Amino acid sequence: MSPKNLLNLLLPVMLLAAWPAAAQVTLSGSIQSDVLIPQDDEAIGTEHSEDKVLTNTYLDLKLSSAYVDAGGRFEFLKFPLPGYEPDLKGWGVPHMYVKGHYKNVELTVGDYYEQFGSGFILRTYEERSLGIDNALRGARLAYKPVEGVSLKALTGKQRRYWHHNDALVSGVDVELGLEQFIKQLAAHDTHITLGGSWVNKYEKIGDDAIFVDATHKLNLPKYVNAWDARVNFLHKGFNILAEFAQKSQDPSFDNGYHYGKGTVAMLSASYSQKGMSALLQAKRSQGMSFRSCRSMSGTSSFINHLPAFTHDQTYALAAQYPYATNFDGEWAFQGEFGYTFKKGTALGGKYGTKLKLNISHVRGIDESEIKNPVADERLMGSDGYKSSFFKMGDETYYQDIDVQIEKRFTRDFSLVFMYMNERYNMTVIEGHGGMITSNILIADGKYKFSPKLTLRCELQYQFCKGDDGDWAFGLAELSWAPHWMFTVSDMWNCGETKLHFYQALVTYSLKSHRIQAGYGRTNAGYNCSGGVCRWVPATRGFTFSYNYSF
Repeated sequence: MSPKNLLNLLLPVMLLAAWPAAAQVTLSGSIQSDVLIPQDDEAIGTEHSEDKVLTNTYLDLKLSSAYVDAGGRFEFLKFPLPGYEPDLKGWGVPHMYVKGHYKNVELTVGDYYEQFGSGFILRTYEERSLGIDNALRGARLAYKPVEGVSLKALTGKQRRYWHHNDALVSGVDVELGLEQFIKQLAAHDTHITLGGSWVNKYEKIGDDAIFVDATHKLNLPKYVNAWDARVNFLHKGFNILAEFAQKSQDPSFDNGYHYGKGTVAMLSASYSQKGMSALLQAKRSQGMSFRSCRSMSGTSSFINHLPAFTHDQTYALAAQYPYATNFDGEWAFQGEFGYTFKKGTALGGKYGTKLKLNISHVRGIDESEIKNPVADERLMGSDGYKSSFFKMGDETYYQDIDVQIEKRFTRDFSLVFMYMNERYNMTVIEGHGGMITSNILIADGKYKFSPKLTLRCELQYQFCKGDDGDWAFGLAELSWAPHWMFTVSDMWNCGETKLHFYQALVTYSLKSHRIQAGYGRTNAGYNCSGGVCRWVPATRGFTFSYNYSF
């Protein structure tokens, strides 16, 4: 980005900083900088870098007042960390906005994030660990005409790395809280919310025309429409959400340029009370990849988001094989149960015992018949798959069952024990490798020597059939409140490679500042969040990170 363009982007914020003295303005923001000094390591297969220092650095600023807010983000990724797409390389101010708000009206001009419902047809967000920032640049209006009614309207072009896609994305969302109009509902502590959304993508047909053969090309639609309807029922501890969305014909790289419509249906039910919680979810999706650029692949340019319905694992070995949502189509089920055995009971003991159970199962949908296939039986130009709604495919994509018990034995010592059984269809998810099955045992203990000094240790073992075989992991973390933390860990492949992935970290915190320095190896693999994944190559070297909020 040239200095001239940078100045043009910064000018609105500079002008806003000169707000009249009568207006009370507050400044807030954050700084995040992650640095790697890479070293070559042939044993683990690191990628050679000509750059001596790699960094992802972000500076967020926000000015707030009674009626107007403004903000911007400076990003420096001229030498990005390993695993981030080459298109992310650069620096500048890609995000800036001005927001006016008065009573029940809010208007944003510039870059903004938004989500309609569960995000099935629209979710723009930032996830730096995945290199995702698909904000819309345009205008967004939110209005609450009366209590219980919420209206949103927006239009804009979507960010793709340091540029914006040509397609124009527009949408409207309406939510209605019935308890505001039916007083008997509120009197019985019952809340019913109805919601509806519509999103339109207008994408011109230019140089990206798709040819079936030397003389025929596809007639691609300029307009793609998607709609979403939902109802949320809440009564005391019960919560039920039903949602359905559909997308019109949208031939794209993701679906092989066929003309089948996309659908997603979800039913979620949960219950919670003191000491107990339960969740059951089911989702069926087919052809719901929705991008602002039909020819894109990877994690870029998604207008929508489909949650994975799998538990986000935080332990190293349990997170070895995370699941990424299959946009072609899937049936996904998830169940969670939590219970606390009270103090003084046989299972609760002196301090109580917490039990958590999670089950996730994802499999394909039936794709046995192609409607109107072309002569060579490819999907291109056809009407896509014909699939009965409740008929599932034969293949399991992913499954995990994990049980976690958290027990405090004394005032100073507590232990978390976890068992996980996992099936990971690497062929479906990554394109190779077959079905991987594993059993994982985890023990996580914490001992408090004094009010300021705490030691936490992890021991993990993964019995793995397939891929590189078994793994072991150990970690020791010493916290010296309120400033210091020292961490050492090693992840060792006990199967084929016999490689060690060791790390040593020192962390210092002071008020809103956090500094971390370390050295070690990291294994190649997928980093996932909410069913979206990014491939991260193996690394070795010195690391440094700094975080500050003000």
